[in-house]
Amino acid sequence: MIIKNSEIALPNSNELISLDIEIDQGKLVSIGENLEGPDVFDASGLQVFPGAIDPHVHFDEPGFTDREDFYHGTACAASGGVTTIIDMPCTSIPPVTNLGNLKHKLDIVSKRAVVDFGFFGGVSRQVMEKNYRKNMAELAEFVMGFKTYFISGMESFGALDLGQIQTVLNEAKKLNRPVLLHAEDPGIVNELTKIEKAKGKGWDNFYRSRPESAETFALVKAIAVARATGAQLHIVHIGTGDAALLLKNEKNISGETAPHYLEFNNEDLDKIGAALKTVPVVKSKGNSEILWEAFLDGTLDFIASDHAPAPIEQKNTGSAWTDYSGIPGSGTIFPYLYSEGLIKRKMPLSRFLQVTSENAAKRYGFWDRKGSIEVGKDADLIFVDPKRNWRVKGAEFLSKGKTTPFEDRKFTGQVVKTLLRGKFIYECDKGITIEPGYGKFIKPQKGGE
Repeated sequence: MIIKNSEIALPNSNELISLDIEIDQGKLVSIGENLEGPDVFDASGLQVFPGAIDPHVHFDEPGFTDREDFYHGTACAASGGVTTIIDMPCTSIPPVTNLGNLKHKLDIVSKRAVVDFGFFGGVSRQVMEKNYRKNMAELAEFVMGFKTYFISGMESFGALDLGQIQTVLNEAKKLNRPVLLHAEDPGIVNELTKIEKAKGKGWDNFYRSRPESAETFALVKAIAVARATGAQLHIVHIGTGDAALLLKNEKNISGETAPHYLEFNNEDLDKIGAALKTVPVVKSKGNSEILWEAFLDGTLDFIASDHAPAPIEQKNTGSAWTDYSGIPGSGTIFPYLYSEGLIKRKMPLSRFLQVTSENAAKRYGFWDRKGSIEVGKDADLIFVDPKRNWRVKGAEFLSKGKTTPFEDRKFTGQVVKTLLRGKFIYECDKGITIEPGYGKFIKPQKGGE
């Protein structure tokens, strides 16, 4: 296939460039002027970006498919230009904490995925009480990293204490894999939750139970043990500005944020309610601007959706304490950042490419195949019509989850086609155009990046 008349986003460039692209057997084989071939796609009026990477999703299969499954989750991702996702280990039954569980999950979801996917392995309290070294060693070849929690709401995936986190970091260093950490301090959260539950069941109570200090103090401790071990640590879904700033100039410690932390605050939570409930909770006014600054200057490494939807009845139980924590996001992550980052905030194109594709591919060891428009890499591309404005309608999501805090928000620029390994997998006027199972399981490159 030859893609002609397009404006292409090449790595390290701050301007879109008018060039043709040649694709053969799913790979990018040539980028240049006046390329010719029998199969031509005319991309006039469209901008072409590397397929986005969503490195933090909960697609809930097997086990919790009333909330989401791999077909609907990956379809939602494709609709927003995401061509590669990495699924978390904790929200499936059984959790991906050993090789047998991983193979069980892979056998099921590989038949359903429409985008390429990787897995994180997990180290829970239950695993630490058994043969965690053996489990981590057997998983290492197949996973992008190991997920852990300082505080967890899942009985099947217990949180670790600080000493256990340090132990996991030491083991992961030997295996050359990063450790991912949900960083909220359990002492602060558990005590304040008791206090706030006694006061009421409103959104202000829920917000005050997980304050900024819980994230900031957790990061201080996490950074200390990461420095002590020299291991690679990654902090997921950072919502507190001061916590993000602690990562500035940290060599082996990276961090991500999510669109809802960049866009909303606790006052919005009070207005929107369950559609915005996540853990960590969105924070007070002012945090969003600090996060944007940290995002733009490189302190935070990339964006991730933390996609975790639930049926409407689980999102609206009548209490902030029992409403399900999680929102769909894989289909809006790239469109949000295109509209609000690249266009509205004038984010440099080179930085936009880093946070939507490049840095996650580098961090998790598949930069050799994905993350940029370069000869030799997979032909994963997003086609955006910059002149189309559109409104978010949760009812139209391809996810099982339809409840979004971005409901009726107007975005600039629309993903009109998504290409994965040389095949169109999504078109905005047709939906998913590929059979389930086209998405491939990917593993990290041996030896790291």
